Amino acid sequence: MMRLIALLIMVIPGVLAAYGIKLIRDSFFGEAAAIFFNNVLIQLIAGIILIIVGIGFIGGFILHRDRKRNRTQNNY
Repeated sequence: MMRLIALLIMVIPGVLAAYGIKLIRDSFFGEAAAIFFNNVLIQLIAGIILIIVGIGFIGGFILHRDRKRNRTQNNY
């Protein structure tokens, strides 16, 4: 059960980051989504934010798990 919860925690930010990549790609080609009021610049910024949040959450989750299991180096 815990592995399923951990998988869901990893999948949701991954999907958000993938959607952010799609938004950035669409904004480069000038295809605005209706949710952003047909404004490509807002869509580009939203895509960048989704990528940063999604990848940052996944990276933080992995770092937290590795620190809990003492798999990181202390570089002080």
